[in-house]
Amino acid sequence: MPKIAAFPKGWIHQLVAPGQMSIYEWIDMSRELEIDGLEFYSNFADLKDPTQWKKIRAAVEDAGMVIPMMCCSPDFTIPDKGLRRAEVEKEISWIRMSAELGAQYCRVLSGQRRKEITREEGLNYVVDSIEACLPIAQELGITLILENHYKDDFWTEPEFAQMSDVFVELVGRIDSPWFGVNFDPSNAIAAGEEPLDLLEAVKHRVVTMHASDRYLAEGTIEDLRREEGGSAGYVSYFRHGVIGKGLNDYDAIFSTLKSVGFDGWISIEDGVEGMGQMVESAQFLKEKIAKYWG
Repeated sequence: MPKIAAFPKGWIHQLVAPGQMSIYEWIDMSRELEIDGLEFYSNFADLKDPTQWKKIRAAVEDAGMVIPMMCCSPDFTIPDKGLRRAEVEKEISWIRMSAELGAQYCRVLSGQRRKEITREEGLNYVVDSIEACLPIAQELGITLILENHYKDDFWTEPEFAQMSDVFVELVGRIDSPWFGVNFDPSNAIAAGEEPLDLLEAVKHRVVTMHASDRYLAEGTIEDLRREEGGSAGYVSYFRHGVIGKGLNDYDAIFSTLKSVGFDGWISIEDGVEGMGQMVESAQFLKEKIAKYWG
């Protein structure tokens, strides 16, 4: 049966900035959710000191949870081979951190959609980089998860593999039991595409999921697709909301995942408007998991 984790989307900037918000504050806040785990971001300020990792892991476990997933953002589309190798080394360091924290999964991304590289060049860069990370992932028992992503909060350009045709081809080029997909339905909508179509194409590779939901504060889905598809910036009226109250069809999503035997972690990517929103989202997911997985 899937388990529920949470990612502090609404507090990421405070957790990354030194001295603004302690990771222990987030751990304490999350008790209210009554869930199984907490997903961390590799750039949280409190994770910069490796000597603190055991203490942080213990704090999560003392709260009755684990750290199942690490959210990382390597940039594998840099044309310069040396700089690209540096990104591989960063990802390897995050894989090691994931293992120390007790995680099972560590995210990889493709990188930024640079105008100076072709699609084929980008695919080759990304495949080579991910494959360079796989040996240490296997050694440490960590599965690398590629997300159909929009854009890291700290990047200037959107994801190279944002659009489904590139994403599906990239997934198809990597054949390893230590590699899978982290499916995010809202990011497909942000690309101006249909989440269920993408899920159908990669459903057998999905091992984890980001649960989020978006709604249109104004306009229509056709307006969104005209403005959003492939863009470098979120449309202002396309907003995060409570899971189950937005544009995603979670009954169809969970029915599809159940049909292929999915039983991985589902991480709430929510809370932009406060903890109350995240509590509602957690309750919604608990009810849906009970419905589809019993």
